[in-house]
Amino acid sequence: MVGEKNITKSIHHRDFRDMPVTVIGAARSGIGVAKLLASVGARVFVSDSGEAAKLKQYTDELERFTIPYETGKHSDQAYDAELVVVSPGVPSDAPVVRQARERGITVVSELEVASWFCRVPIIAVTGTNGKTTTTTLIGRMLHDAGRLHIVAGNIGDAFSNHAAQLNSNSLAVVEVSSFQLDHIERFKPKVSIVLNITPDHLNRYGDSMERYVSSKSRVFMNQDQDEVLIYNADDTVVADLVKTARPRTFGFSVERTLDEGAYLENESLIIHIGGKKHTVVRRNEMLLPGSHNVANALAAMLAVSVFGVGIETLKHTLSTFRGVEHRLEYIREIDGVQFVNDSKATNVESTRHALRSFNVPLVLLLGGRDKGNDYTRIDDLVRKHVKAIVAIGESAEKIEKHFTKTVKVVRAGSMAEAIGQSLRFAGKGDTVLLSPACASFDWFTSYEHRGRVFKDIVNGIADKR
Repeated sequence: MVGEKNITKSIHHRDFRDMPVTVIGAARSGIGVAKLLASVGARVFVSDSGEAAKLKQYTDELERFTIPYETGKHSDQAYDAELVVVSPGVPSDAPVVRQARERGITVVSELEVASWFCRVPIIAVTGTNGKTTTTTLIGRMLHDAGRLHIVAGNIGDAFSNHAAQLNSNSLAVVEVSSFQLDHIERFKPKVSIVLNITPDHLNRYGDSMERYVSSKSRVFMNQDQDEVLIYNADDTVVADLVKTARPRTFGFSVERTLDEGAYLENESLIIHIGGKKHTVVRRNEMLLPGSHNVANALAAMLAVSVFGVGIETLKHTLSTFRGVEHRLEYIREIDGVQFVNDSKATNVESTRHALRSFNVPLVLLLGGRDKGNDYTRIDDLVRKHVKAIVAIGESAEKIEKHFTKTVKVVRAGSMAEAIGQSLRFAGKGDTVLLSPACASFDWFTSYEHRGRVFKDIVNGIADKR
């Protein structure tokens, strides 16, 4: 069996034909990397411990490509491999991962494998919050500049689906999560972005903030002086983290001016690089609400400037970009009450950003699968902006217990009931905000599923009025 170091050091020079590879996880990323490796002749086997019925849409895809698989277990066949590729949903300390390592098998992520086949510059975006908006915004800026590119990764479409087919003039914009970074070895983006680091997914990291921060820092661990690292100068954790980084660094800030980087000054978004200072747009010209989106915009401006995108393009994009689905997405109005879908708010800090974006009374739909949330982080904003909370999902009891002395709290047993309850409390001019601060996997398959259900119910009610 080939050792781990031999594979990772010589992978670009190896012929994958007949190499036994196991992919752990049969969802989007797993299917993408399985098809990529099979296309270059590897003997791929996909193993997922989940129920067959829930994985059918993915296993149907494997069958179309005649890739063997198993569900409901990880059998001995899963370890008959020289390489194990782990999907983001599989924890690093999962028994199947531990056993693979104990047997001397190289374990890498789908992100790592995709990067082996990518021959174009990569812009990699990570952080606790804002990844999807920033990644999408970078893609829109490149589109408006007429630059060939793809947007992939944690944002939805697996990087593996595109990596090997990219035109030499293209760029790859990839949203990367800490889970994807846990198993990289050679992944080396041309531009890395660390937006922020706040407590999240600590249940995955043994309640260790240090391990979580270390995971995020891996996005720039292979970069050198020929690459660029863009970081949040307002985030003390991030600012400390990048002090010893090898790539060239550019900060962004909404709180102060910088000698070099991008920042908010007198309500204008400024980019200042190479001694040249440009005003891009006034803050009130942006359609995206909230200071957090100003920060996201500053990071995106810096990223695309590395590739020569001009100020006029940045101005056009920022004055026309309305945001992404499930992130502070306006749905419609019912009897003078506005409904906003922020289903992508899967942690407390993200919900905090959402609450700061409104200056009208809110009815907040909060809850789901708790990840060790500290709700005291939003106590002040709840007192200031929220007139009632509708608690949903597995964490409803915890939410009710925490907020009941601060604001009116009611529980709901379904999304339909939650929306019905919200209409009891919301009056004309108020906003009903779905910003759960929790994962969706108690009632839904993903935050997208949760957001779509919310929108469908709201639209159904409105259409009957």
